[in-house]
Amino acid sequence: MALSPVTSLSVMSLLSVGYLSWDWTSPNQVENEPAAALPGHRAPHIIFILTDDLGFNDIGYHNPAIRTPTLDKLAAEGVKLENYYVQPICTPSRSQLLTGRYQIHTGLQHSIIRPRQPNCLPFEMVTLPQRLQEAGYSTHMVGKWHLGFYKRDCLPTRRGFDTYFGSLTGGVDYYTYDSCDGPGMCGYDLHEGESVAWGHGGKYSTHLYTRRVRKILASHDPSERPIFLFLSFQAVHTPLQCPKEYIYPYRGMGNVMRRKYAGMVSAVDEAVRNVTYALRKYGYYRNSVIIFSTDNGGQPLFGGSNWPLRGRKGTYWEGGVRGVGFVHSPLLRQRRKVSKALVHITDWYPTLMSLAGGNMSWTEGLDGYNMWETLSEGKESPRLEILHNIDPLYVQARHGSVRAGHGIWNTAVQAAVRMGDWKLLTGEPGYGDWTPPQMLGNFPGGWWELERHAEPRKSVWLFNISGDPYERYDLAEQRPDVVKQLLARLAFYNRTAVPVRYPPEDPRADPSLHGGAWGPWAGDEEKDCWNKIFHRKNKDKKAKKKMSKTRSFFRKLNTRMMSNRI
Repeated sequence: MALSPVTSLSVMSLLSVGYLSWDWTSPNQVENEPAAALPGHRAPHIIFILTDDLGFNDIGYHNPAIRTPTLDKLAAEGVKLENYYVQPICTPSRSQLLTGRYQIHTGLQHSIIRPRQPNCLPFEMVTLPQRLQEAGYSTHMVGKWHLGFYKRDCLPTRRGFDTYFGSLTGGVDYYTYDSCDGPGMCGYDLHEGESVAWGHGGKYSTHLYTRRVRKILASHDPSERPIFLFLSFQAVHTPLQCPKEYIYPYRGMGNVMRRKYAGMVSAVDEAVRNVTYALRKYGYYRNSVIIFSTDNGGQPLFGGSNWPLRGRKGTYWEGGVRGVGFVHSPLLRQRRKVSKALVHITDWYPTLMSLAGGNMSWTEGLDGYNMWETLSEGKESPRLEILHNIDPLYVQARHGSVRAGHGIWNTAVQAAVRMGDWKLLTGEPGYGDWTPPQMLGNFPGGWWELERHAEPRKSVWLFNISGDPYERYDLAEQRPDVVKQLLARLAFYNRTAVPVRYPPEDPRADPSLHGGAWGPWAGDEEKDCWNKIFHRKNKDKKAKKKMSKTRSFFRKLNTRMMSNRI
C-alpha cells in the first residue's frame, strides 16, 4: 500500500533565521580586510575545505577546550551554520557535494566505496568541478578522494579537476601513505594527477597538503581566471597521528586518544591559517568565498566528540549527520551571523554555480538548493526538508514491518528524513547513545553505561529537532499523524531511487599486482556489472569481534596506567 506524495505538513514549522579577539598581525594569519559585495562583481575564487570525521564538539566555538583560533575567527567574522547537515560517512557526503544529488539518485546509498570495489561516481553525472570548468574556472583538488578509482575515468582529473594531489582510498597512514583493506592487502596511496607520487614518506599529510595548496595559489594569477580549490584533509580520520608539538598543549587531557585527536584538530587549524594567509598574500582574499565543512560526525571510540548530540559517525542520529560548517567571505552582505537556516551538503553545488555565474539550467533536477541569499542576506532557506538516506541493504530491524509503518512504509528498512522541525528514523539508525567527552575511548568499560539508551524493539522514532536537538524525547506514539506524513515522504522518495551500486570486490585491485600502490586496475572500455551485490557479513562479524577484544584490552590497560605521557 502506498500513499500519494505529501507536499506539505500542517504540523510543520520551519526553522528561522563572545567572539574571540586575536592578533592578526603575526605572519601566516589572515587579516581583516573589509569589502562589500557589489552587484556584478566578477566570479569569486572558491575555496572549499573539507575535514574528515570532525565532530560537533571538536571545534573551539562549540568547545573551548579545543584550540582552533583560526577557525573560530573565520567563523565569527562570517556565517556559522548551526542547522547544517552532512551524511554519516565519507563517500556519501563527498558524492553529494560533487553531484548535488542524494545517494538514492546516484546508487551510492549503501556504505562507502571500498578500495577493491569496481565502483565510483556514475559517469553520466556531471560534477561540480566540471561545471565550474565550463564556467571558466581553474579547478584543483588536494587531499582525500574516496569516490572510487577502479578505472582511470573515475579519477579526480577525469571528473573535473585540472590537477590532483592526494590519496584515493578512505584512510592512509599520515606519514607513510600506506593504506590497507584488510590483512595483507596494503599498498601505497599518494597520487599526483594520474600517477603514483612516490618519495613523500615521512611528511605529515596535513602539512604536505597545505604546502601543495600554497604552491597552487602562488603559481596561479587570480586576476586572469577564478580558481576553485577543493582542500580535502584526511584529518582527523584515524589513524590518530600528529607531531608532538600539537599534542603538547593538551597534555592535561587524561584521555590519550582525545589528546592526540585534539592535536590533529589544532594542526588542521594551523593549516587553514596558512592557506588563508596565502589567499591574502597572492591577491585572492578580497574576491573569495571560503567554505569549511566536516564530512560527517565524530567517532567517540577514536577521540571524536559530538556532545551533546546523540549518536556518532555512521549513524543517522544528529551526532552522525549534523555537521560543523561556516562560510567566510568579504562578499557576504551580512557577516558575523549565526544562521539557523536548514542547509544540506547537496546545496553547495547550485550555490557555488550561482556564485560562479554558471548556467543555472545546469542545476535543474538536483536535490540541492541555491543558498547564497540565505547565507549572505539572511533570507529564508528555500530548503524545507532533507532526505538523510534510504538504505535497502543495511541490516533490517528485527521488529520493523509494513504494519508498523501504517501500511505506508516497511520500518525494517534503514531510513531517515527531516521535514521542517520534524525528523523521522526507521529501521536500525545506528548506535544511539550520548557520549560525554570524559568517557571517550580509553575509559573503564563501566563508564560507558552512564548514558546507554537501548530500545531493541523499536523501528520508528520521531523527534521535534528544533525543540529537542539532542533527540531525547521520542514522539512517535504521541504524534502518529506526523509519523504517517513523514513515512509517506519516504515512500515518495523511494519511488525515485535508482538501484544500489555495491559490487563484489575485484581481486585484480590487489596493490601487489600494481607495483605496490593502489590505483586503477580495470580498462576504461570494460563493461560494468551492477547486478551483483557485495555482502560482507562474515567478515564484518569477525572484524567486530576482533575490535571488541582490542577495545577491551586497551580500556583495561589505560585504566591501569592513566598516564599523562604523550
